[in-house]
Amino acid sequence: MPTIATNKEALQNYEVMETSEAGIVLTGPEVRSVKRGSIQLKGSYCSLDGKGELFLKNAHISAYKPAASVQRDYTPTHRRKLLLSKQELRSLIGKLQAKGITLIPLRVYTTRGLIKVELGLCRGRKTYDKREQKKKKDIERDVKRELRKK
Repeated sequence: MPTIATNKEALQNYEVMETSEAGIVLTGPEVRSVKRGSIQLKGSYCSLDGKGELFLKNAHISAYKPAASVQRDYTPTHRRKLLLSKQELRSLIGKLQAKGITLIPLRVYTTRGLIKVELGLCRGRKTYDKREQKKKKDIERDVKRELRKK
C-alpha cells in the first residue's frame, strides 16, 4: 500500500482512537492528480450530511494540467463523497455522537489501483499532551541514535 499523502498536522494535534478505511469518489483527472501526489490533507475533515452520507471536506487536490480543457470550473477543495458500507457508516455515526470526537483523514494511499482514505476517529489533544508527546519522540530519537553509534 504505497502512501500518497499523510496528515501530519492531525497526528500531532489529535489522539487517534480508531481507524477505518474508505473509498473516495473522484473524477478521472482528479485520480491522475492524486496518483501523482498532488493532494494535501492539511486542514481537511469529514462530515455527515442530512442524508446520512459522509463527505471529505477541505482536502486540496490540484488540477491535472493535461486535462485543463475538461476542468474549466474546477475548485480544488470541493467536498468529495466517501464510500463506506452501511454498517461501518452506522458505527461511525454512533461514535461521532460523543462529545469532542472528530473524524479526520489521516492518509491517502492506493490498494490494487484504487485510491483509499484512512479515517481516524480522533479526540483533540491539550497543549501539555502535545509537549509530552514531543518529549517522548525526542527521547526515542536520541536512544536510536546512540544505539546506531555502538
